[in-house]
Amino acid sequence: MLVLSLLHAAAAILLAVYGANSLLLTVLYLQRRGRDNQAEPPPPANWPAVTVQLPVFNELHVTERLLAAVARLEYPRDRLQIQVLDDSTDETAAIAAACVERYREQGLDIQHLHRTERPGFKAGALAAALPAATGEFIAIFDADFVPHPDFLLRTVPALAANSAAGYLQTRWAHLNEDYSILTSAQALALDGHFVVEQTVRQTRGWYFGFNGTAGLWRRQCIDDAGGWQADTLCEDLDLSYRAQLRGWHGLYLGDVAAPAEIPPQLAALKRQQARWATGSIQTFRKLAGSVAGSKRPLSHRIEGLIHLGAYFCHPLMLLLLLLTLPLLWFDGFADSPTRWLLAYLSIASIGPPLLYAVSQRELHRGKAGRQGWLWRLTALPLLVLLGTGLALNNTVAVFRGLRRRPADFRRTPKFQLEQRNGQWRDKPYALPLTGMVLGELALTLYALATVGVALLRGHTYAVPFLLLYVLGFGMMVVVGVAQGRAVGWSRALRRRTQSAGARPPKVGYHEV
Repeated sequence: MLVLSLLHAAAAILLAVYGANSLLLTVLYLQRRGRDNQAEPPPPANWPAVTVQLPVFNELHVTERLLAAVARLEYPRDRLQIQVLDDSTDETAAIAAACVERYREQGLDIQHLHRTERPGFKAGALAAALPAATGEFIAIFDADFVPHPDFLLRTVPALAANSAAGYLQTRWAHLNEDYSILTSAQALALDGHFVVEQTVRQTRGWYFGFNGTAGLWRRQCIDDAGGWQADTLCEDLDLSYRAQLRGWHGLYLGDVAAPAEIPPQLAALKRQQARWATGSIQTFRKLAGSVAGSKRPLSHRIEGLIHLGAYFCHPLMLLLLLLTLPLLWFDGFADSPTRWLLAYLSIASIGPPLLYAVSQRELHRGKAGRQGWLWRLTALPLLVLLGTGLALNNTVAVFRGLRRRPADFRRTPKFQLEQRNGQWRDKPYALPLTGMVLGELALTLYALATVGVALLRGHTYAVPFLLLYVLGFGMMVVVGVAQGRAVGWSRALRRRTQSAGARPPKVGYHEV
């Protein structure tokens, strides 16, 4: 029982470290807010050549939207090259080819680079296209992004004016934040990361990652850092850390926003989170030793390791739940000093909610009604439940990242949703229900049993904490089953409609 008690205390303390770090980031942000506002650098005398790379894989619904937005970019046409890096196996390839031909006729320097095989996934596509890139700077946009026309005019001068900067990241905005309570909760999490975390990491000189899209790279930096490598699913995080280990630093422009689509389906969010968790831990396994042994200040190294290992919090959350029931049943918490230590450490749990609240106030201050920051915080309870309910999904992904075997890149489906408009359930990329829901159901019942034991043994202080697990995993089951059944019904209805009349053109989908 002593071993279980010590394991429980260690897991709680490590979780508190992550919570306390969120609190630290929030405090540092509030201290420096308004002190780093600098005038934008003037336009360069000679605009550098820029290559815009658009990695695409089976993006039937959003490819035209992406290419239309990129075609509207305001930049000297003789200095702009566009590469569509298309690995698609469905009708997306034909759509992309037709769009490229149309924009080429309008005078754009645009290429459609279609790979029939997909080695290295996104990293492989970026690496394969780089030799044909003519730009000194490389801009990257994923398929679900819609950059504003002035994106390059606002970002290129900043990177060009700082020769030591190897990459530049901008803030993600949201095309469909108000589509549902689920997309609103995800927007909260993303805003917290970009508004507070990325700002503090950059201004303090700490390690911070490139987010894979809506940013620029200096071609020289890519080459110097070893190029795009496909041994992790987070090729963006990997390259940005390798660049910083080589002495480059990054820039973050929070005032420049690039809108993107948020996954409306819980299964799509789980897939996205799993890919990020696996890739982040692969990068941790690959570079943690180099970060820890670098010559940068100790605070930089500690923050870098916390950043790379952020997804370890999910196995720790799961471990806490699994250990709590036997400790309660066998009175493992009785007269245990760890119980009181953990009570003091629980203050760290206010870190993440405070971080999200500060980000919303910063973005939406002065707005009223549903656009105001207080209204947007109504999605915070759901975000808390999501953070708990994703523990099993992300724990599996973390252990996948710890293995040395390659992991598959599973794309996040997009559906061309904006604001409250559009449907996704009847589209071919909608995801079916998976077996993960059985594990989440088992954990819901386990957490309920733990609540019962806590009440039986008189440990009522643990009940609110345990109810987060009950509600979090329960929500995964209820929403996952409901959305999965809706997808199944939509597909069955489409099949019956097709069999009753003329068949519409077939829409293919290759699942990775």
